[in-house]
Formats: sequence, C-alpha cells, structure tokens
Amino acid sequence: MKRLLTGSALFALIALAFTACGGGSSSSTSNNGGATQAHVFVTGEDAPVSSVVAFNITINQISLNNSSTSVVAMNTPTTVDFGRLVGLRSLLGFNAIAPGTYTSATITFASNPAPTIDYIDLTTTPPSLGTATGVLSTSTVTVAFPSSAPLVVASNGLAGLHIDFDLRDSLAISSGNLVINNGQIAVTPVLDVQAVSASSDLGQITEFTGNVVSVDTSTNSFVMQGPWGFQETIDVNSSTQYNGSNTLSSLVVNGIVDVAGTVQADGSILADSVELITTDQAFISGRVLAISPGPVITMFVGEELGTSGVIPVDSVVQNLNLSGVLNWDICFIGNFFTNELFNASYLVVGQRIFVGGTVQNNTFTPAVVSLRRQGVVGSLVENSVNIVSGNQGSFNLQNDALLSYAANGPFPVATDNQTVFVNINGLSGLQSAGAANLVVTGLVFDNPQNLGTPVVWSHRVRVLQ
Repeated sequence: MKRLLTGSALFALIALAFTACGGGSSSSTSNNGGATQAHVFVTGEDAPVSSVVAFNITINQISLNNSSTSVVAMNTPTTVDFGRLVGLRSLLGFNAIAPGTYTSATITFASNPAPTIDYIDLTTTPPSLGTATGVLSTSTVTVAFPSSAPLVVASNGLAGLHIDFDLRDSLAISSGNLVINNGQIAVTPVLDVQAVSASSDLGQITEFTGNVVSVDTSTNSFVMQGPWGFQETIDVNSSTQYNGSNTLSSLVVNGIVDVAGTVQADGSILADSVELITTDQAFISGRVLAISPGPVITMFVGEELGTSGVIPVDSVVQNLNLSGVLNWDICFIGNFFTNELFNASYLVVGQRIFVGGTVQNNTFTPAVVSLRRQGVVGSLVENSVNIVSGNQGSFNLQNDALLSYAANGPFPVATDNQTVFVNINGLSGLQSAGAANLVVTGLVFDNPQNLGTPVVWSHRVRVLQ
C-alpha cells in the first residue's frame, strides 16, 4: 500500500534531495606546452524539444577565435547525445590553449555518421519510439560570444566554454511537430555559446556517469571511464557526499558511478557528490513509457553499459520485470528516503530511471533501480503560479510528450527556496511570464495528491529565451 506524506514532510525530504543531487588528470584532448599556456574545458547542454528523447551528433572539432588567431578547444571526434543533456551538463573536453581573449567559437560536425533523432510517438499504446536521420544544412557553425562577455583566459588560467544545442530552432518543426520526410529531418544547427567559470552554475558538471577504472585512497582520487570515450580523474575531499554508507574506499573497479562537481585546472573533477549506483557490470538508463502490474515496464533506453548484445542503446525494451528488485534508490540518497519517496509502487510514466543488473545467457536481470534527475521541457500554464513563501510554491507545466500524457494534461512543478531560477526573477517573475517556455531540472515523483500522475520537484527552472 502506498503511504502518503504530509506536505511539510515531503518538502523537507525533497529539500535534502536537492542538496544531495549535486550541481561538482585526464582529458579528451591535450596539447603539451609551457608556462604561458592556459586551459579550457567544454560543457554541453540542450534547449530541447519535448518529444525528442535522443539527438546524437558527432562533434569533430571546436575552435576558439579572435581577430588574429584560432586555437583548438577540442579535436577528438565525440558523439554527444544532446537529447540526454536536457537540463544537465556534462564535461565534453579539456585542452591547453594560448591565453587571450576569444570572441567566437567554431563547431564542426560530422556528416558521416549523420545525426540521429529518436522521438516519442504518443499515437500508439503504449507510446513507442520513432527514429529519423538528420540531414545537416551545414557542418560548420561559428557563433560569436556576447560582445560584453568574450571568453578570456589568463596565463596558467582556466576558462570554460558552455555549448547549448538549441534543438527547438535546429530541427524542422511545424505546429509543434517534427517535420519528417522519408525518415529524414532537416537539421540547421543553432547553438548558444557562453564563456563560463568552473564555479558558475553553467560551468558545473551535473552528470558524469561511467565505470571505475582505479581507486587511489592515498591521493583521495579515482579514475573513471567517462561517457564520451575518455578517462577522467575524480578528486574527492572531506566535503564530497556519497550515497548510503559509501566512501572512496568502498568504490570498486568496474563499479558504476555518477559524479557531479567542478572542473579543476588540471582537467580533473573535484566531486561534490559521488554515487556508487551498482557494482554489477551492466546497466540501462532512460524514460519509463508504460507500467504494468509487477511492476513490469516498457522503457526507452538512452544509455547502456554491458547490455549492447541484449538491450542496445536508443531502443525500447518491453516487459522488463522489476518485481525481483529489492534495492530502490534516489540519486545520491540512501535507502531511508527511498522508503518514503520511491519504490516499486511509486513508478510513473515519464520518469528517468537507471536499472543496474547482470547479463547472463543473453538475459538482463535487474538488481537495482535508481531514480535520476532529469530535464523536462514545457510551457507555463498561465495563472497557475502559487507562492507560499519566497520561492517556495508551485506552478503547472504543459508538455506535449510523456509527462502530460501521464497526467492527462498539465502537471504540477514544486519549487523551494533552494530552487535556482535562470532568466527569470523567481516565482514572482513567473507570475507575469505568460505561457513562457521552460526547462525544469529535478526529480519526477508520483504525485501524492493524485496517485499515478507525475509531480516534478525542481532543482532548477530555466526560461528559454
């Protein structure tokens, strides 16, 4: 039987979840140089289309330019799923460059392989996965930094380049729907670039997932294989939070971890949070599309490790039986909170979950389910903002994909005084924002006021410009 929490108790638990969920040397590219060099790191994010769950595109190179020179910020071809980075930021690259002031960035994409787009088709029951091939109008895009905010990096300094791939303006869309002809969709890359510091909101790494390669307790660090093909050194200190009773010494080789933190001058990440998700060597992660008793779920798989022969990435797995799972977690939070907020009875369509397990005899056996933070895009329902105190309150969001499908209409978004608002002056600013387009980053729970429908507890609310 489901237990209902009082509003104040639920707020208290979610507030702790906000704090725990983050958002904290190896590199994909590196140049050798002397004391006059500086370094730049690259992060990626997405301004999304609500129905798109995956947008894979290969970045061949990123250069920084000014009137006299051009330097390489990233030159290892990297295939990035910007659809997964809705409201989340990952480290894409790190490189040594000449110090200076740079006024624009040039991003070169690969035409082969062509971009691929996966989207949710809500005309089927349960919702199914549609796929299309992207046709690039151009493979090279140069974007100027705002004239008042160029990318400036001093000798021996560190600067960040934040790339926001604007899918809303990059994909051919008519009346809110993707325009697909013969399995193809036109892609005109529209990107926003911004110079950031490692400590700023847009410079923080909020999700970096992979498996542990080695652990060195003498240097308070470990090395992990990151999601974009390169290994990354993770430093920890006395402020680093772990899930459950884990510590650095409890991390095991091949264990799967998720890290949030801050890029350092040598390209390593100083971890705010380290979550040991599973010591099993296989996992899938993605969105819940349908739920049957058991629970048995249908799930879009946007990430995988060790399951490619059974459950490949960018596919839909049906009849995934979770009835044998005893370990239910929430990102960076131990089982004490799981019992109150998330378990087999609290699954709802649209949630992003991580399922760890084992693969034997061509069968994936789930052992752990973890609720993951996710980005949700939609339009603000006018006159729906409710302010309790400061930024504590709620508003309703209309989404033309999974969450409004699950809610059968608009769904609530809860905010707290720890919620970060971007491009808007908090809840009071939202009251007069009309039907603004928003990206909300947070955790999706079963709504205790309307069981079986979603409620988003937000860590970050961003108004799309």
